[in-house]
Amino acid sequence: MEFYDVIRSRRSIRAYRSVPVEQEKLERVLEAARLAPSAANRQPLLFYVIRDEETRAALLEAYSQQWFVDAPVILCACHRPGEAWRRTDLKSYADVDLAIAMDHLILAATAEGLGTCWIGAFKPEPVRRILGIPEELEPVAMTPLGYPDEEPAARSRKDLNEIVEYR
Repeated sequence: MEFYDVIRSRRSIRAYRSVPVEQEKLERVLEAARLAPSAANRQPLLFYVIRDEETRAALLEAYSQQWFVDAPVILCACHRPGEAWRRTDLKSYADVDLAIAMDHLILAATAEGLGTCWIGAFKPEPVRRILGIPEELEPVAMTPLGYPDEEPAARSRKDLNEIVEYR
């Protein structure tokens, strides 16, 4: 798929087929996240890959949408705030680094014919407990990953002139 077609066709998927995700596709998607740029190349990230059905079901405690755990894979993206680059005003780039990697991952999944849905509205403490995430890691985003069982329409976007200013 051509790059701009991938961007245009990406959708948030909330229904998944029960078809397993091939290991080769999963690894290509994770490789896309690994190759994402990070501030000062610190790469303060860790991705948990959850395939186990019981563990996925347990994550309903953190995000109570059944479609989320029906996907054959859930990815939990964490960062290590202590390892992230900070600019001169001490702003941490951990969230930025993670967002770039997640975007790479989601676009790669789209190119592979897989669906995702960026989840940020989850309770972090149950995620931390269920996955055994150590204190130095912060769970920031999750996404189900699998073959879509729906084709949602594109949502409207602001016009370019509403989000760009030339100086």
